[in-house]
Amino acid sequence: MVALLLVLLLALILFGAGFAVKVLWWLALAVLVLWLLGFVARPAGGRGRWYRW
Repeated sequence: MVALLLVLLLALILFGAGFAVKVLWWLALAVLVLWLLGFVARPAGGRGRWYRW
């Protein structure tokens, strides 16, 4: 019985970690797209930065 609970707990942890990693990949892709759009949409002249830091 304890072994079954440990296997189920391990499966739950691995599923949760896999889901979290997938969400982080989508988030990283969205940030990359926004970052690349910042280079395209920067002011004329090329000297200004589109971010303030």
